[in-house]
Amino acid sequence: MKRGSVIGNIAKDLGLELGRLSARKARIDNQGNGVQYCGINLNTGELLVNERIDREGLCSKKASCVIKQELVLENPLELHRFSIRVQDINDNAPQFKEDLLKIEIRESAEKGARFLLDEAHDGDIAENAVQGYKLQQNDHFILNVNTKGGGRKYGELVLDKKLDREDKQEMMLLLTAFDGGSPQRSGTVVIHVTVLDANDNAPVFSQTVYKASLPENSPLDTVVVTVTATDADEGVNGEVTYGFDHVSGENSNIFSLNPKTGEVRVAGSIDYEKESSYEMQISAKDGLGLASYATLIIDITDVNDNAPVIHLKSLTNPIPENVSPGTEVGIINVQDRDSDNNRQVRCSIQQNVPFKLVPSIKNYYSLVTTGQLDRELVSDYNITVTATDEGSPPLSSSKSVQLSVADVNDNPPVFEEQSYSAYVTENNKPGSTLCSVTARDPDWRQNGTVIYSLLPGEVNGAPVSSFVSVNGDTGVIHAVRSFDYEQFRSFKVHVMARDNGSPPLSSNVTVSVFITDVNDNSPQILYPAPEGNSFMTELVPKAAHGGSLVSKVIAVDADSGQNAWLSYHIVKSTDPGLFTIGLHSGEIRTQRDISESDSMKQNLIVSVKDNGQPSLSATCAMYLLISDNLAEVPELKDMSHDENNSKLTSYLIIALVSVSTFFLTFIIIILGVRFCRRRKPRLLFDGAVAIPSAYLPPNYADVDGTGTLRSTYNYDAYLTTGSRTSDFKFVTSYNDNTLPADQTLRKSPADFAEAFGDSDGSPEV
Repeated sequence: MKRGSVIGNIAKDLGLELGRLSARKARIDNQGNGVQYCGINLNTGELLVNERIDREGLCSKKASCVIKQELVLENPLELHRFSIRVQDINDNAPQFKEDLLKIEIRESAEKGARFLLDEAHDGDIAENAVQGYKLQQNDHFILNVNTKGGGRKYGELVLDKKLDREDKQEMMLLLTAFDGGSPQRSGTVVIHVTVLDANDNAPVFSQTVYKASLPENSPLDTVVVTVTATDADEGVNGEVTYGFDHVSGENSNIFSLNPKTGEVRVAGSIDYEKESSYEMQISAKDGLGLASYATLIIDITDVNDNAPVIHLKSLTNPIPENVSPGTEVGIINVQDRDSDNNRQVRCSIQQNVPFKLVPSIKNYYSLVTTGQLDRELVSDYNITVTATDEGSPPLSSSKSVQLSVADVNDNPPVFEEQSYSAYVTENNKPGSTLCSVTARDPDWRQNGTVIYSLLPGEVNGAPVSSFVSVNGDTGVIHAVRSFDYEQFRSFKVHVMARDNGSPPLSSNVTVSVFITDVNDNSPQILYPAPEGNSFMTELVPKAAHGGSLVSKVIAVDADSGQNAWLSYHIVKSTDPGLFTIGLHSGEIRTQRDISESDSMKQNLIVSVKDNGQPSLSATCAMYLLISDNLAEVPELKDMSHDENNSKLTSYLIIALVSVSTFFLTFIIIILGVRFCRRRKPRLLFDGAVAIPSAYLPPNYADVDGTGTLRSTYNYDAYLTTGSRTSDFKFVTSYNDNTLPADQTLRKSPADFAEAFGDSDGSPEV
């Protein structure tokens, strides 16, 4: 009913006065419902519709629908309850929940199979509700309408003819629901029938065996191969899923298989050396479990990714240095895990070592020596073995082999010098160091340990060990005793250096010890005798001119070198200006011609000094008689001391005998060695003793300027006691200033008797 429609006259029905409705504030109240469905007309008392009344909204499917209301009056208060019964009208058509009803039926469904359809709903009740259904005409289905409890109608779709998905995959059916109202209302729904596959076809691979080739070390996620399988079914039955079947655990992580696309990809490390081929079963399954199988074979191709590996199987270390060339000292094995050309290996070592590699059994090499080893030159070898394969690019590796050369005692000690010289001053202290010898032995340890010792020998008849000693460890040579230059000036010792090898080797060296002189000897005057020991007299002719040789002082020094360089000085003379002496020759010469006024007796005191530091000296007295004849000498004996007269006779006799003996010996020597230089004794009036040059000790050198007798002078003496005259021949010299050799002084025996006493009993010389 529309708003404002009159339901009835409530005032009339209740017997209320119309005029009092307004005064008493008449109004309609609902009971608990907030919607004011009804209202009252205060003028007429009619009950009016205020809001649309929907029975389906208020009471749904209830058979009776009542709205309870209250009429309230005031002055006095009155409450009148009344009910309004709402009657249904066919204002609602049947409706389905969805506009499209989807049904999936397998093609394998049997005839008579029933498929429940959704129920249509109608808000009305009783005859106005759904009274039946009607299905559009088709070839496969019929409709069966059933009644539920409460009288509700529903339909079932019954399969009247078997379905064939390959013939018709889907069908569209129209279902109509209608009510019993007047006019009649209806509603429709479309039934979409999908014919499902019966999964009567298994997936089929495009190949029963798949083969692929894959280089090793391929990167991850590399696509190896894609397998493909098709299924004639559709939907779930035609959806193919791929997977590995029966893959071993160690290979399960090498490859991955996409279950949807069938792509086989690299998932792990591919190493040809571990596995050169993989064979796997791949399955293809549809949604309901039907499956087929194919074989996948993956061949791995080798890549030169492994460098050769060098193994040292055997090594002789250390190697004796005396091994012969060609000796095997080591065995080397080379392995390469690659295949074919990638595993062909060339092996070599560097060129600067005395070793080489000799190929032996497959992949084995012998390390042999190529030359003589010498530990003293090279004690250790660092041999680098290099192995290179034939791959592209080639790979190589190297290994260092340390070889030590063991020492063999093959080197004797070698002295640093071929000979040694030691210089020591005489009068040294025992134990003083003379020198040090050093020998080197390049051998190792005990083979190179050097011990020094003296070789047996003699020096002047005495063992060499009594002169020197050597420290066995250091080679220092010490003097055992004090040396005397005047006894011997040098000697040689032989030192041996021996190692501690087995057998020991040794070498010798000569050490020359030179004793240097020390000025420890004063000059020794041979002629004339030192002052105070004898009476020495020389005759000087009155006709001697200036520069004439009168006499000579002969002196020697046991020292050598500058310590034996002698100088002569006249320290005292009767007439200082008459005579002079050669500084180095000792020759006494006249400085001027002799005059009558000169004293017949001339006394000279001569000092002989050496050149040492400090200088040492000796003195002698020289007595000169200026006379042409001994008879002119007043008293020769006055020149001597009276207290020596008794001794002079004895000395004269001894001197004469000695002179005779030496003279005869000298003549014999001259005859034996005619080619030698002649030297004749000079007349010595002091006891008439002649001093030949052979008298000089062997260690005195006859050298100009040393103060010894020069070899350019000859002295001849003639003296006979049995005759009345005696001859004295002066010196024969190459110097023109000396007296001629044919000038002689003649005296009678009486003259000599006065000077020397009675000489009748003297032997003849």
